[in-house]
Amino acid sequence: MAVEKAKARGLDVEMVVVGDDVGVGRKKGGKVGRRGIAGTALVQKIAGALAATGAPLKDVYGVAKLSSENLVSVGASLSHVHVPGRTLEDPNAGEALSIEEVEIGMGIHNEPGYAKVKMALPELVTTMLKQLLDQSDKDRAFLKIAPEDEVVLLINNLGGVSPLELGGITAEVATQLDKDYEIKPVRVLSGTFMTSLNGLGFSITILKLVDTGLGQGRSMLELLDAPAEATGWQAAVSPETWSEKFRHNSVALDEEPPTEPTNLRVDRTYLQEVLASGLNRLIEAEPDITTYDTIAGDGDCGIGLRRGAESILKYLEKYKGTDDIVVALTDITRIVETSMDGTSGALYAIFLNALANGLRLQSPSSPSEVTPAIWGKGLKYSLNSLAKYTPARPGDRTLVDALDPFVETLIASDDPKKAADAARKGAENTKGMVASLGRTVYVGGEGWQGVPDPGAHGLSQFLTGLVEGLSR
Repeated sequence: MAVEKAKARGLDVEMVVVGDDVGVGRKKGGKVGRRGIAGTALVQKIAGALAATGAPLKDVYGVAKLSSENLVSVGASLSHVHVPGRTLEDPNAGEALSIEEVEIGMGIHNEPGYAKVKMALPELVTTMLKQLLDQSDKDRAFLKIAPEDEVVLLINNLGGVSPLELGGITAEVATQLDKDYEIKPVRVLSGTFMTSLNGLGFSITILKLVDTGLGQGRSMLELLDAPAEATGWQAAVSPETWSEKFRHNSVALDEEPPTEPTNLRVDRTYLQEVLASGLNRLIEAEPDITTYDTIAGDGDCGIGLRRGAESILKYLEKYKGTDDIVVALTDITRIVETSMDGTSGALYAIFLNALANGLRLQSPSSPSEVTPAIWGKGLKYSLNSLAKYTPARPGDRTLVDALDPFVETLIASDDPKKAADAARKGAENTKGMVASLGRTVYVGGEGWQGVPDPGAHGLSQFLTGLVEGLSR
């Protein structure tokens, strides 16, 4: 209607229909053809940038059509969108998906997709990329892309996906493109370009860059990179930035700089047994810790402690390392840093890094066994270091209520058993204690007064198990 209305007024116009959705195959599309989804935004950007240079309509139309012909997209969603003015139970809203299902090929107006599946993100992305790139699927093989081709990748938010989730999706798609297809996009766009209202899903678009024939400054990539002030347009991530991201994505344990050795020695087998005793006791206590944290916090303390304990145990099973206690402790601390989350994970990592340094400062001139006195001084150094990063002190209802009495008693008595008893008593004394720090500060109502601080209880259980291991 717009085309004919414009022509009737004497305007020179052309029409380009974008049909990039491979979720609708040739057979199903029939005469109607494929739907236009998020890839349309790339066509609009390229055509708009070229038009802004003053190019004639013939060239703008040609480039828009060329872009559309080298474009494929597919979407997936966890639910149908909520259309304003309709209830979620409205029969026109489509059949609801179960909590485990994802619908592939859903249209942006709640049109049904071609399949409902139960799969996690990596498998889902594998399925979607196959539909975009698999040449053996004659019904959907709309575009052939080889590793040597330059492409632009667009990950589009259908409206209800958080930026954090969209970032994870983008990384997964780019990783699989590289690993399974040897395709490295020259640009990556990730954001909200074409929504389906509050659709809880995303779409993947791949644009194959081909020669426009218009000369320098008017290639598809240059037109995509051209400045734009449209509120829905987000700048692309350059290939240089993307390759740096992957280069620094993760560092394996054995790739980190080696720890400088010391002369503090410990029997490796004995170290494994003692640590295993403490870690296993902590794992056994996880249900109680979780229960306490559900009442007095946000419920994840026990899970975080267990995850860290299990990761260290797994490391110890294969431990063939040095008998240098500082080197061993540094390796264990790295595991804590990567496996334990939350505030407690950060506090443990700070404490253990400081403990390694506190022990290092006491390294003798020749190899010697580490003694309780050396441990005591190292722990005191670590406790003082931790105090620089948290205001938590005894009486604040935190893990410090177990840690502080353990360290002070060990220094005063050189007796690990007495120190563990002091830690257990300190944790027990947090019952009814008004919290000054931690999640308990925000917890209202009743119930928390009857349980100990989860972090203090967990630490006391670990220290008790540790001491039990010493006496075996």
